[in-house]
Amino acid sequence: MMREVSAEKCIFLLKKSGCSEEVIKHCKCVRDIAVLIAKKANADVHIVELGALLHDIGRSKTHGIYHAIEGVKIAKNYGLSSKLIKIIERHIGAGIPAEVAKKLGLPSKDYIPISIEEKVVCHADNLIDKCKRQKIEYEIEKALQKNQKEYAIRLLNLHHELCKKCGIDLNNL
Repeated sequence: MMREVSAEKCIFLLKKSGCSEEVIKHCKCVRDIAVLIAKKANADVHIVELGALLHDIGRSKTHGIYHAIEGVKIAKNYGLSSKLIKIIERHIGAGIPAEVAKKLGLPSKDYIPISIEEKVVCHADNLIDKCKRQKIEYEIEKALQKNQKEYAIRLLNLHHELCKKCGIDLNNL
């Protein structure tokens, strides 16, 4: 389907869009863990790799939560597949339901990852802080300190779902 797009092409698109070296490094780190999870979860490793590399392409325009919306615009402009566009759109906040999205100022729709590939990239992003590997509990604790209980629950639920699918605790991958 999108086999003509390569990891190298994704890096080129990140640079062309204006992503900083720090964002590109983060995307590569997310890719590395996402690919490991994808293999354990029987996901499409190629789509996961490309989606992980491109998940933050919208950070070339903004570093707020709206980067997912900007990323979708950029991805559509480049003619990327709907699978990659959905990964970019749904990687934020361990999946954001429509009512929460509206409160955050996002277009009112669900940003919940549906496919296994979307879930893998979303979760891998939560296991990487900049380019440092972290346990999901660290991200959950940060959410709770900000009084974001719903977000913390979504993080934990996604972690448990993927751990079960992979047959291992992904904190130890």
